[in-house]
Amino acid sequence: MSQIWFLFLSEFSLISAALIAGVFLTFSDFVMRSLDGAKTSAGIEVMQAINREVFRTIFMVLLIGMWPVSAGLGVYAFLQPAQSGGAAIMAAAIIYSVGVMGITLVFNVPMNNRLAARDSDSPEAEAYWSDTYFPHWTFWNWVRAVASAAAAVCYLTACLQIVHHS
Repeated sequence: MSQIWFLFLSEFSLISAALIAGVFLTFSDFVMRSLDGAKTSAGIEVMQAINREVFRTIFMVLLIGMWPVSAGLGVYAFLQPAQSGGAAIMAAAIIYSVGVMGITLVFNVPMNNRLAARDSDSPEAEAYWSDTYFPHWTFWNWVRAVASAAAAVCYLTACLQIVHHS
């Protein structure tokens, strides 16, 4: 891979990780609190709608698409140890894979699926929302926000190193 392509993919990854961090931050900072402040069944119903709609968004393309891009850059950087910015790229790939995709697949998606399986007006859904979904989903979403931002910082560091050494 030429230095220009490596820099381009690193810049793309920087922007993508920062955008993903922004979406996660938005949800953790005020969307989830707003949903929780509404009538419980309304908050549940809106979150169920968001979880259905998210699959048809650019956000989802970036979230999922960044995983192979990040992993590919990390592998390339590992195989090219003299590559400028390589350590930062490998760190970004690990942070994104574990802190964003790992958390998403292990915690947030299963909670979304359990919420989707409930009738928003049911006492079971309201108990699940209050006791489990809202506090735990929001916590793990904060982890994803921080991990995405950390990956973006690693990509920024790599880009600066690449430009400085070229």
